[in-house]
Amino acid sequence: MTTLSRPTLEVSHRGWLTASIMLATIMQVLDTTIANVALPHMTASLGASQEEITWVLTSYIVASAIATPMTGWLVDRLGARMLFILAIAGFTFFSLLCGIATGLEEMVLFRVMQGVFGAVLSPLAQSTILDINPRERMGQAMAVYGAGIMLGPIVGPTLGGWLTEDFGWRYVFLVNLPIGILALFGVAAFMPKTPTKTRRFDFFGFAMLALAVGALQLMLDRGQAVGWFQSAEIWIYTGLAISGLWVFGVHCLTAEDPFIDFRMFRDRNFAMGMLFIFVIGLTLFSGLALLPPLLQSLLGYPVITTGIVMAPRGVGTMISMIVVGRLMGKVDARALVLFGLALTMLAFWMMTGFDTQMDRGPIIWSGLLQGFGLGFVFVPFSTLTFATLATKYRGDGTSMFALVRNVGSGVGISIVTSVLARMVATNHEEIASRLTADAPAVRDLVPGLLAHNQALAAQIDGLVTQQAAMIAYIDNFHLMLIFTAMALPIVFLLRTNTGAPKGPTMPAGDH
Repeated sequence: MTTLSRPTLEVSHRGWLTASIMLATIMQVLDTTIANVALPHMTASLGASQEEITWVLTSYIVASAIATPMTGWLVDRLGARMLFILAIAGFTFFSLLCGIATGLEEMVLFRVMQGVFGAVLSPLAQSTILDINPRERMGQAMAVYGAGIMLGPIVGPTLGGWLTEDFGWRYVFLVNLPIGILALFGVAAFMPKTPTKTRRFDFFGFAMLALAVGALQLMLDRGQAVGWFQSAEIWIYTGLAISGLWVFGVHCLTAEDPFIDFRMFRDRNFAMGMLFIFVIGLTLFSGLALLPPLLQSLLGYPVITTGIVMAPRGVGTMISMIVVGRLMGKVDARALVLFGLALTMLAFWMMTGFDTQMDRGPIIWSGLLQGFGLGFVFVPFSTLTFATLATKYRGDGTSMFALVRNVGSGVGISIVTSVLARMVATNHEEIASRLTADAPAVRDLVPGLLAHNQALAAQIDGLVTQQAAMIAYIDNFHLMLIFTAMALPIVFLLRTNTGAPKGPTMPAGDH
């Protein structure tokens, strides 16, 4: 197998182009988490209830999930450069409209359009970075891409909290304007025109995949709020997701020109990569979703302090990206992934020792360790996933990679949210059952409970709730540790390959 000695797509300013497309990617990834902390402030402004305002998040996530698989087809029809320009311009424009929305209906519509235009940015950025870098620079290129993908969710809640408190919730969306304009001009100036390719659009296949993904995301986002399978709504979403996925699979296996060519999954690295990124998605974003409410609601940290305490996680990621970019090609990529998983597991083990009286040290050190470990996981693993995949599948491959990562994240967040709610109630009941009249601790330490002191009873109940919640968080950290361990065997099924991907080398538009 010959060595790939030059980039697939020749560019004259690779560094500036990389910076421009990563600006766009970071902007899109930020929007998956940056609006979370602003929801309470939006409620009054948009005239929505607490339940209705969650559609600001759900609409964006569902629209993005449905549109992501279209990336490969759109690259073929429009070319990577034109698609980038349209996606950045559309995302920036609808960010502006979100920032000036006056009602919930407007906001949900604009968030849907944000999700549609933003969906292609992450897979398109990954595909372009793979196209413009030669084989020997692939590790460093994936380090740059990984930094944007992983830092966005970490920075999002902190940046969102600061903007909301100091400037107002509308700036959570308006902050995208300068970033989007810079990215737009950068791509327009530095990315060469890419050829297009005539490719039939398999509407039926896309419709079935969209039905499955959309229903799954709605089930995950709405499940906890409506009591999961106690609600007919969740049963409907589940039925639609299963039937849509089944029909989509049968159609793609039998159609002459399907929406997704399943032959790409014959590549073992790519197939194992999809499974691996799903498992990592379970832990990456769900772990991040747990920390802000733990720090703010349970430990009483202000938003700014929460951001400062969580910042070392991002620092660890940045350091590891630099280190692993230099190690790629010199050390077996699988060994780097195993090392990163071991550090991530160690970080989750440290987090199982959290308590309500701890100082900031355990939070900072576990975050730094986890961020450092995740950098060692994401970069070499992403490189291995696409190391042997034929170039013609790269557009569809990166879109499926992004879709599976997002679905894994949605499943993970739903699992930890549900486990947290259920375990708080279970732990509260378990602890309260021990505070009986004949318990020595009650007689010796809080005899006022026996005298029916209502104020004291309320105070004790608050302490019980606090301890029950902390135990529930620890239960979730144990679960994240198990999920991370589940990814270990997959690494041994990956193959290292320093040669070129199978199949002909093509320009970026000819995937």
